[in-house]
Amino acid sequence: MSQKELTQEQQPRASGPEPRQWVERYADHLYSYAFARLDDEEQARDLVQETFLAALEKVGQFQGNSSERTWLTAILKYKIIDLYRRRNSGLRTERLDEEPEQEFFEQGNGHWIEKYYPRPMRIEDADPLVNKELAAILRRCLKRLPALWLSVFTMRHMDDAATETICKELKVTPANFWVIIHRAKLNLRACIQKSWQ
Repeated sequence: MSQKELTQEQQPRASGPEPRQWVERYADHLYSYAFARLDDEEQARDLVQETFLAALEKVGQFQGNSSERTWLTAILKYKIIDLYRRRNSGLRTERLDEEPEQEFFEQGNGHWIEKYYPRPMRIEDADPLVNKELAAILRRCLKRLPALWLSVFTMRHMDDAATETICKELKVTPANFWVIIHRAKLNLRACIQKSWQ
């Protein structure tokens, strides 16, 4: 690949971080990243602004081991995790040890109970996430999840965070983590199937 073919992101920067260029270069990416995890335009904008301010305060610590975009995204990621923590801090941490499978699966063989069996969704697009209607339904269904469930689900399935990290950051036990993930998936499936006619 020639130097001309390198994108602006890939080209090495000789002079270190360029804060005056951050908004132009990275604001859209950071906003999209935050909005996808929060589905709240105002909150996403606020967190992007907080990210830029935090980065300005720490600009001397940027060592160039990653690109500016990666560094800014990492700062934003921790801002989002802090927001998840604040949302969940007032919640009662209840024990979720009972087996949720008993509600939806037959004892002994693990097969779906007939009334809970997943229905075909008649998705016509080969890539269902491209389907705007389905994406809107998914966003509405995600908003209906309890705050803790949404935080756990988002960190796990959007950020690919490790179980140990999620448990530590959100102060849940590993057993509760798996129950929350399972229940969130079941709730999302039921909500999507009900809304997707």
